[in-house]
Amino acid sequence: MLKIAKKMSSIQPAKILSQKSYQVAGKLKITEHFFEVPKDYSKPESGTIKLFARSARKHEKSIVPESPKDESAKAKDQLPWMAYLQGGPGHPCRSPQNYAFTQAVLDKGYQLLCLDSRGTGLSTPITPSTLQMRGAEDVQASYLKLFRADSIVKDYEAIRKALTADYPEEKKQWSVMGQSFGGFCIVTYLSFFPEGLRECFTYGGLQPLVKSPDEVYRRLFRKVIHRNKHYYEKYPEDVERIKTVMNYLKRFGDGKIKLPSEGSLTRRRFQSIGIGLGMHGGVDSIHAIVLKASNDIESFGHLTRNSLAEIDSATSFDTCTIYAILHEPIYCEGNAPNWSAHRIQNEYPEFALDKTDDSPIYLTGEMVFPHTFEDSTDLQKIQDVANRLASDSQWPPLFDLEQLGKNEVPVYSASYVEDMYVDFDFAQETARSIKGCKVFTTNVMFHNAIGSKMEEVVKQAFALREDVID
Repeated sequence: MLKIAKKMSSIQPAKILSQKSYQVAGKLKITEHFFEVPKDYSKPESGTIKLFARSARKHEKSIVPESPKDESAKAKDQLPWMAYLQGGPGHPCRSPQNYAFTQAVLDKGYQLLCLDSRGTGLSTPITPSTLQMRGAEDVQASYLKLFRADSIVKDYEAIRKALTADYPEEKKQWSVMGQSFGGFCIVTYLSFFPEGLRECFTYGGLQPLVKSPDEVYRRLFRKVIHRNKHYYEKYPEDVERIKTVMNYLKRFGDGKIKLPSEGSLTRRRFQSIGIGLGMHGGVDSIHAIVLKASNDIESFGHLTRNSLAEIDSATSFDTCTIYAILHEPIYCEGNAPNWSAHRIQNEYPEFALDKTDDSPIYLTGEMVFPHTFEDSTDLQKIQDVANRLASDSQWPPLFDLEQLGKNEVPVYSASYVEDMYVDFDFAQETARSIKGCKVFTTNVMFHNAIGSKMEEVVKQAFALREDVID
């Protein structure tokens, strides 16, 4: 605990640069926050970055205006915070009024903070062009290493301290909820800064407690195979439709067709539309793309602009550089990822593109490959940087098993048996490793249940907190 306390004291409050509020429909008061924090918390003198967040609370118009010095008004301003950690890595937050869960959180008595984690949205965003402004490739690679969960949770701690500076001591902790990678960050938060937390909620986000991604991808490829089987059982005609598209791309000159983003439409890029197989509605969305593309080829002999645009959107990482470049390092401690998904895929012939029998071509899932950078015009600019990080083994810890084993912070998690992105067995191992973690488990929800099945999954998570185990 002394080690944790020392780490806590080393995080200074974020500097609040600005806070502007406005009202939106739905009786919500939205505040836009800009903060300043160290780029590297271990070397605060090395510079700063800006972070952006939006917060939400109920907008209430008093019948009688309250005095600024009214103690009851001050207490009302100091509602407990619920901080949301977005999935990803590398995805920004939407404004709170655009999340289905916002009203449920506010109705529980919280005010909600949605932070664009560092490098995303308006928080000193990372794109190939902004990254290249940092200098040589080794400098770019070193900079990118500051954008994993270990740095993200320090940002949250710095912001928590800034937002609760005038709160009484018993109110300074905050609650957190995380979806997917946001839940991974919460496991890191529990490991290194538990004193800042009142309670935690994770949705499809119990991080595998591993130090290398290989076994993660080995298990996930098996789940992707399972989802492919479900897809082809529902749409058996798509076996031939996908082969029609693949044969067309090969015949035309694999990669010669340009997408609206100017990226190359290769067979391997088309194969990656399977990233959506594990979402509610994902199978149907993929079928719609495949149906349109195969119909174009049969009707016109080429893919129309509409089809190309849909394929482009479903397979692009152009606006999510961090996701593409750090997707494997989020599992690393003292090990190089070495393009894990690319290596592990070779263990599964189901994903082969050239098949001489009647077996279907399986689509890939949430995997990033070396060719991801080759097929994207924008990501090509940083392909050498991606290769540097893939061979880098100097990654610090993301969790502390000893601290998790003596955890005192209440943790409530939703875990999905059919999750295609977070292996269920790994998630259960993590839950058992976090002392006091309570888990709602279901086999009828998928990874994005917080959006698609919000009322049910949030109700179940809060029931874990408010009820008792019989």
